[in-house]
Amino acid sequence: MNLEWYIARRLIGSKEHKSSISAPIIKIAIAAIALGVLMMLIALATGVGLRHKIREKVSAFNGHIQIYNYDNNNSEVSIIPVSTRQDFYPEFNSVDGIRHIQGVATKAGIIRMEDTFEGFIAKGVGTDYNWAAFEEFLVSGRLPNYGEALNSEVLISRQMAARLNLELNSQFNCFFLKEENPEKIPNQRRFQVVGIYDSGFEEFDATYIFTDIRHIQRMNNWKSEEVGNFEVFLEDFDQIEEKGAEVYSKTVSDLDTQTIQRKYYQIFEWIGLFDFNIALIIGIMILVGGINMITALLVLILERTPMIGILKSLGTTNWSIRKVFLYNAAYLIGLGLLLGNLLGLGLLAIQWKFRVFKFPNPEEYYMDYIPVYLDLPTVLILNGGVLVLCLLMLLIPSWIITRISPARAIRFA
Repeated sequence: MNLEWYIARRLIGSKEHKSSISAPIIKIAIAAIALGVLMMLIALATGVGLRHKIREKVSAFNGHIQIYNYDNNNSEVSIIPVSTRQDFYPEFNSVDGIRHIQGVATKAGIIRMEDTFEGFIAKGVGTDYNWAAFEEFLVSGRLPNYGEALNSEVLISRQMAARLNLELNSQFNCFFLKEENPEKIPNQRRFQVVGIYDSGFEEFDATYIFTDIRHIQRMNNWKSEEVGNFEVFLEDFDQIEEKGAEVYSKTVSDLDTQTIQRKYYQIFEWIGLFDFNIALIIGIMILVGGINMITALLVLILERTPMIGILKSLGTTNWSIRKVFLYNAAYLIGLGLLLGNLLGLGLLAIQWKFRVFKFPNPEEYYMDYIPVYLDLPTVLILNGGVLVLCLLMLLIPSWIITRISPARAIRFA
């Protein structure tokens, strides 16, 4: 422990310091740092959490990258099939960072009830489909089982079920137009509801029901090894554009690829604004905390002017004296960081576990509760950044120490 740190600790712990004029100002500065850290943690955790949840919901319905036939022209329904006899299926080993690939098919239809009807898109899935995301969305019943013989089980959204007055085990008739000749008699299927989901994403919930892909293959006169398109899932979403280009380069010339970031660019442009808002809040909080610490440091310097004069008369350098006060400030900032982290992380843990705080308008944010996401490296970087930036801001006011004359300081002691 060097001399400057020892003097700083004695200065902080002295009874005179605790009863001095600067004591309430210092407490206010510590409270400002703690409140700032609390606000930064909340802004960061909720902003990142909301972004992750929205990305997860979009990818649950579409995958991260879609591979389809060029002739489909970005159609929402499958028209031209793609053979599953590809080098990249069922394992996409030629590109690193791919977690899963699955074949799906879509077909537009109409559900006809006695007193109402509803248009929809049937998404046909098979045994390779990853249901992990829908386990969280499931609100009633179970997920369909398409591993055995062809069956009539479907998964339908709560929104669509409410519109059509459907419940678990309800059966309903669907009519599917024939894309090659819409004038022909539509294909009819009778399905049974075995599960009801609610993703909170109204655009998708109002559109999709999930059925066995073999129904769509039969209605389209496809072979069993033909699908509408492939959905690719990545290990790291942040690499989606880079991996999208790699996937495109590894597919044959008659296949095209598209990332969900480009397909739903409006949604991702919107959530991209979260980063700006988070940066703005963090910047404002650091500025407010820094200004409070500058005020506390200046008051402390003025209050300890006689001590500064004595130290200078003993031959102590200006930088050594400045370090005494900077160490003091670092200790106070550390207290603020500790209190802010205890409050912030505790509040975020409660929200993560119990989802106490809800959105007043969940339809605008695609979920009813406020999601939070925070990892240890982010917390450490945030705390380190606050400490370093605040200390850098204090270098300028600490310069006033160099202007204090030892003779005048001791004279007015």
